[in-house]
Amino acid sequence: MITEPLLSSPKGGIRALFFIIANEALERLASFGLSTNMILYLTREYGMDAASGAQILFLYSAAGNFMPIIGAFLADTYVGRYPMIGFGCIASLLGMVLLWLTTIIPGATVPSCAQFSSRCTNDATTPQLLFLYFCFGLMSIGAGGIRSCSLAFGADQLSKRDSLKHAGILESFFSWYYVTSSASVFISMTCIVYIQDAMGWKVGFGVPVVLMILSTLSFFLASPIYVKPKAKASWLIGFARVLVASFRKRRIELSSPDTDELYHHRKGSALVVPSERIRFLNKACVVKNPEEDLMPDGRASDPWRLCTVDQVEELKALIKIIPIWSTGMLVSVNVCQNSFLLLQASTMNRHITSKFEIPAGSFYAFMLLSLTMWIALYDRVIIPLASKITGKPTRLGLKQKIGIGILGSAASMAVLAIIERVRRETAIREGISDIPDAVTHMSAMWLLPFYFLLGFSEAMNGVGLNEFFYTELPKSMSSVASNLYSIGLSAASLVASFIVGNVRGFISEANQESWVSSNINKGHYDYYYWLLSSLGVANFIYYLACSKAYGPCKGGQKGITGDVREGLIDDDDDDDDVV
Repeated sequence: MITEPLLSSPKGGIRALFFIIANEALERLASFGLSTNMILYLTREYGMDAASGAQILFLYSAAGNFMPIIGAFLADTYVGRYPMIGFGCIASLLGMVLLWLTTIIPGATVPSCAQFSSRCTNDATTPQLLFLYFCFGLMSIGAGGIRSCSLAFGADQLSKRDSLKHAGILESFFSWYYVTSSASVFISMTCIVYIQDAMGWKVGFGVPVVLMILSTLSFFLASPIYVKPKAKASWLIGFARVLVASFRKRRIELSSPDTDELYHHRKGSALVVPSERIRFLNKACVVKNPEEDLMPDGRASDPWRLCTVDQVEELKALIKIIPIWSTGMLVSVNVCQNSFLLLQASTMNRHITSKFEIPAGSFYAFMLLSLTMWIALYDRVIIPLASKITGKPTRLGLKQKIGIGILGSAASMAVLAIIERVRRETAIREGISDIPDAVTHMSAMWLLPFYFLLGFSEAMNGVGLNEFFYTELPKSMSSVASNLYSIGLSAASLVASFIVGNVRGFISEANQESWVSSNINKGHYDYYYWLLSSLGVANFIYYLACSKAYGPCKGGQKGITGDVREGLIDDDDDDDDVV
C-alpha cells in the first residue's frame, strides 16, 4: 500500500497520483469499451463486410499503439508531459463525443442491413466514412497523448529526497497503475459490452463518453498540485545524432582496436571505449581535433557531429535486439484477431442459463483471465516447486520463455482452426449456412481452450519480451524499453491488416468465396487460422536463428521494477568529458 504524508510537499506526492491513475484507468475503460464491439457497429451500421471492418480496426489499433511513441517524443522534447496529457484528454473526449453522435444524427450511418449480410448493398458514403475515420483519428491521437506520459508523469510527482522511501513508493505506484489499467480493460470487455448489447449503441457509446468526461475532469482538477517538469532532449534525438554524426564523419578511418584513439564520453561513465560491433557507428564518438570538437567545459561543440560513447553503445544495443523484437510481432498478430473472434462467438450458443447470455465481445476477457492465471501460476507455484525439486533457485531463461510463447501462440491458432471447422460443419448440418447471423447449437464455451492457450502464450512471450528489453538494454534506455512492446503491437496490427487484405484479394481473384467472408458460414476462417498457425511455426524457426545469433543474455541484472525505477529518475546528460 502507498503511504506518504499528504502534505510533505506543496506539490506532487500521493494525492497527485490518485488523479493520474484515475485519469488513465477511466480513459482505458472508455476507449476499450468502444473498440471491443466496434466490428459489430461497422458491419451493422455502416454496411461493411467483415474483412474491410477488420482492416479498419487493425489500422486504428496500429495508430493507437504508435501514437504514444510520438506523444512521448513531443512531450520529452518540446511541450512537457502535463500539456501532452491534457491535450490527449481533450482529443479523446472530442473523438468519443463525435462517434457517439453517429448513433444519434440521422444519416450519419447507412440504413440497417441484415447483420453481417454478404448481400447488403447499402454502402456508406464518402462523407460518412471520412467522419468515422476522423473520430478514430482523434481517439488515437488522444490515447497517444495520455498513455505516452501517464506513467512517467506519475513518477515525477514523487519526492526523491529519501531514495529508499522513494523506491518503495514508486514500485507501489507501478503496481497500482498496471492493476487499475488491467481492471479497466476487463470491465470494459464485460460491463460496457453488455450495456451495448442490451441497450443499444446510443446508450452503449454514451457510457464511454461519460467515463471520458470523468477522466478529463480527474486530470484537470488536480492541476494546481502537479509537479510539471520542463521538456528536455529525447532519446530519439540522441539516436538521430549518432546516425548523423557517423554519416558526416564517414570518411574518417578508424584505428585498429590496439591503437589508442580519443573518444568522447560522459563524465563518470564506465564506458570510455566503444565496442567493436557495428564499428561504423564508432566514428560518431571519435575526437579528431579536441580544440575544434570540444568546448572548454568538455562538452561537444556540435552534438550532431560528436556524440558520447554511451550514446553510440545505446544505439548498438537497440540494433542488436531488433531481430528478437521482430519475432514478437506475429504473436501479437494472433492476439489482435478479436474482430473475427467476435464474429465467430456471435454465431455460437452463448447462454449460461436460459435467461443469461454472455455478450460475444466479452469472450476476450477470458484471455485476460488466462494471462493473469498463468502469470500467477508460474510465479507462485511452478517456480517455487521447481526450485524445491532441484534444491536451487530455478527459472526459465528469457529466451526460453519467449520461444515457448511463440510455440504456444502457433498452437492456439491451430486449436482455433479446429474449433472453427467444427462450428462451420455444424452450421451446414443444421441448414443455416446461408443465414450469416444464425446461431448454431454449438456452445461458445468450446472457444475457451483457445483463449486458455492464447493467455499462456502472452504470459510467456509478452512478459518475456518486456523483461528481455529491460534486461538487455542499458538502464539509461528504460524509456526505450517501455515503448518497444507498443511499437511491436502497432507493427503487428499493420501486418494483420496486410495478411487479411492479401488473403481476401488472392481468393477473390480465384472467383471463390473469401476465406474471411462476411458470411462466416460460407467463408473458411479455419483455413485463415491454419495460415496464421503455419506462420507461427515459421516464426519459431526464425526465432531460433535470431536467438542463436544474439548469443547469451546478460547475467546478474536487476528485475523489471528495478530497471524502470532507475530509468525514470532522470540523469543529467550534459556532464560530458573526454579522455
